[in-house]
Amino acid sequence: MEKQYKSKLSAQFRPQLLGKKVVCLNIPDNYKFMEPALVKLLEAKVTPFLPSEGHG
Repeated sequence: MEKQYKSKLSAQFRPQLLGKKVVCLNIPDNYKFMEPALVKLLEAKVTPFLPSEGHG
């Protein structure tokens, strides 16, 4: 998600997002669905925001 989409999402769904964290991964929208390079990039960028295994 790019910053512009985070802003739109936050504005449109403010009540539903109350108390929740929205993370902008700054990945441009120029990949095809399930493109291996995109999957690899998502895994790298999302992992730091996920709970560690064994602590959930």
